[in-house]
Amino acid sequence: MGVETEFGVVAYKDGKAVLTPEEAARYLFRPVVAKHRSSNIFTDNASRLYLDVGSHPEYATAECDSVTQLLNYDKAGEAAFAKLARQADQAMAADRIDANIYLFKNNVDSAGNSYGAHENYLISRDLVLKSFGKQLLPFLITRQLICGAGMIKKGRFVISQRADQVWEGVSSATTRTRPIINTRDEPHGDSRRFRRMHVIVGDSNMSEPSFALKVGSLLLVIEMLEAGFDLPDVELDNPIGHIRDIALDPTGGTELLLRDGGVTTALAVQQGTLDAARRWLEVRPDEGTPNEEMARIVDLWQRTLDAIASQDFSGVDTEIDWVIKRKLLTQVKDKLGCDWDHPRLAQIDLTYHDIDRDRGLFYLLERKGLAKRWTTDEAIAQALQAPPATTRAVLRGKFLDAVRAADVDHNVDWVHLKINRPEPVTLELLDPFATENDEVDALISRIAETRQGEANRE
Repeated sequence: MGVETEFGVVAYKDGKAVLTPEEAARYLFRPVVAKHRSSNIFTDNASRLYLDVGSHPEYATAECDSVTQLLNYDKAGEAAFAKLARQADQAMAADRIDANIYLFKNNVDSAGNSYGAHENYLISRDLVLKSFGKQLLPFLITRQLICGAGMIKKGRFVISQRADQVWEGVSSATTRTRPIINTRDEPHGDSRRFRRMHVIVGDSNMSEPSFALKVGSLLLVIEMLEAGFDLPDVELDNPIGHIRDIALDPTGGTELLLRDGGVTTALAVQQGTLDAARRWLEVRPDEGTPNEEMARIVDLWQRTLDAIASQDFSGVDTEIDWVIKRKLLTQVKDKLGCDWDHPRLAQIDLTYHDIDRDRGLFYLLERKGLAKRWTTDEAIAQALQAPPATTRAVLRGKFLDAVRAADVDHNVDWVHLKINRPEPVTLELLDPFATENDEVDALISRIAETRQGEANRE
């Protein structure tokens, strides 16, 4: 598994933009370019950090094999960019630019531009992704109920930021139609064995439990589909036609038309899927994400659905992003006696997503005990420094350590490790689960020996 997160970037002074996003991004990436001569790099923890189209800073986690591990690397990406933002502030001050860089982990800016939080899941090549994806659509269009980030839109609160930005169910396009599932065939592994399912409908999450529920619930559904496990037979007549209606209805009562002419609701789709997941846990192999952790996810999933059904959110109002945010905004709205279009509420909505841990509103709530944790600061700090030890990312990390210490010209992507001198050598890592590789070890030894020989000659 892996996630890709795009951030909004702006240089603010007293709430006003001082630089264009392009200019702000240049300051943000200045240390990266100075050190690596590129704005597209793999970091020491084997993740990818780069500047995407539209001046969006982006972080793609290293390959992970459990939910909490993935959460740690996602939060490590926040930490990496927060550090770059602090360095950018110093650089701007040296240039006499009175402003601060703000990075927002949300999905829509004030101009209506959307940027994503993409999820990647490794699935078997034997599965037909298009039909597999269609089986997932009822779950995915209703998943926003349990892990949406929420936002104020056109004078009302909606559950999801991305629901209004997708226009197709399953497609090979990414920007033109913004499908829920992208079918472009880029396995980043052995194409005879693997496919990569690229899900682009989810919101970015600040809340750790929300992130765990978003990824963990979908992982359970994928596992059940791969295993041929009994899931509710829900074939919607027009899945994409309902996604915006669901975002507008926090009761989960949105009616969904079935292909056979029947009707169900968004909440019923989620409850039926959860009931199957609970049965799956009774027979699930204890691999990847431990069953104990999956049980935590199922517990939070049920508590969230119970809260939606009863409209008593006190049991999850420190865990689910849209619930946390709506509670805070409602308190301020009631205090001000205003409508949802008040500018103060819009400011709170945005600053909830500020990734600066000293300044961001979400992290203020976390410090006050109003937002619960799923992981620890120590685990996130470790993830920032070192790659996952349970996937091929550990091999990429070892290679990066070696070539950077020896100052060897090199290229790296998700699958390939390449040195360009003294003679080009390229290795392919086609198994995402391989943590040991004799060829990689031999290449690293060769790099060290070459470096030592050069040092002796000097």
